[in-house]
Amino acid sequence: MAQTVAVFEKDPDLAKFLAGGLQAHFESVFLIESREKLRDGLEQSRPQALVLDLEFGRLADVASLHRDFPELTIVCTHRIPDEELWMAALEAGATDVCPVDDLDNLLASVLRSTERAAA
Repeated sequence: MAQTVAVFEKDPDLAKFLAGGLQAHFESVFLIESREKLRDGLEQSRPQALVLDLEFGRLADVASLHRDFPELTIVCTHRIPDEELWMAALEAGATDVCPVDDLDNLLASVLRSTERAAA
């Protein structure tokens, strides 16, 4: 099965950086630039994972996306994630929250989560 990842990140340069790091491990990586395009982008491309910036998206977005796309792995990012934010994101349906500037940790989390979902 082709593995696809979507990136919903507020900073366009950071979004391109994250996409570049993910491209070596997934067949397709695409960027979603706005909340208005989020659902349509997910419905059209049906990615296995979504990297969602919690400063751009909201915990309510995580919860509704988890409800509407139960097979979608959602890994959140934040500039300064703390334990409270991490717990709230997990309760909303995310599989992890990673510091936005830690590409290795983010990549490991996305790979781990998509492998588990495929098993």
